[in-house]
Amino acid sequence: MNANIIQNFNVRVIGEGDNYLVLGHGIGTDQSIWTKILPYFNYGIYRIVFYDLACAGTVNPELYDSARYSTIDAYVDDLIQILDALNVNRCAFIGHSASAMIGILASIRSPDRFTKLVLFGASPRYVNDNGYNGGIEILDTVHVFQAMELNYRAWVHGFVPEAIGADMPEAIQEFTRTLFNMRPDISRHVLSTLIGTDIRGVLGQVTVRCHIIQTARDLSVPLSAAEYLKQHLGGRTTLENLETEGHLPHLTAPALLGPAIWRALRRP
Repeated sequence: MNANIIQNFNVRVIGEGDNYLVLGHGIGTDQSIWTKILPYFNYGIYRIVFYDLACAGTVNPELYDSARYSTIDAYVDDLIQILDALNVNRCAFIGHSASAMIGILASIRSPDRFTKLVLFGASPRYVNDNGYNGGIEILDTVHVFQAMELNYRAWVHGFVPEAIGADMPEAIQEFTRTLFNMRPDISRHVLSTLIGTDIRGVLGQVTVRCHIIQTARDLSVPLSAAEYLKQHLGGRTTLENLETEGHLPHLTAPALLGPAIWRALRRP
């Protein structure tokens, strides 16, 4: 086992089952985001793998190489290396937001390793394009980066309630905490990487079973982006609408998201 990568990304494995389930969190959070979802998993069936992305505030920022992490491929490399270190040859993958992209690309690179992808808050491209609604205008991102540069804390306090999508103080406090844990320059850099990422051209190369979960209103990912995924992913794909709002249903609606994930995992 590669002890360095296990330690660097705070990898944990819980459960005693024969089937591996890997959880990939989104940008601005860390593996603690899964806390409210855990009661919905069967630890007798699964061994659940948690890890933190390189940009997370829980990872040593000295490990964040801005040149390497200028593309999302570096995060895919990290995931594959973690699975190699754990000797995980077959697993289901649950990916939120950016980790949905990471899981998609990892399944293309290593299709025999992944049995299923469960994706939520998922988009192949966050920025609008000709005939494609990704939810964000490229000119608006200029203002976002300016606000982050000018006063990161003020930007976080403005962004978080919109991302949560509801008046839920506990969820707002938690997402604010994990965003504040991130070094501001890393936060800006990873957002820039995401804004520049477009995986639409490779979706047809996916061969594994996919299940997409989409909330009713998501500031970051409109329904049209989820529908685009459903239409263009090469593997057999289903789309489930979740009757809640916001980009982080694992914080705001675990009683809805948990059973939805469990249904997706059990679906043949």
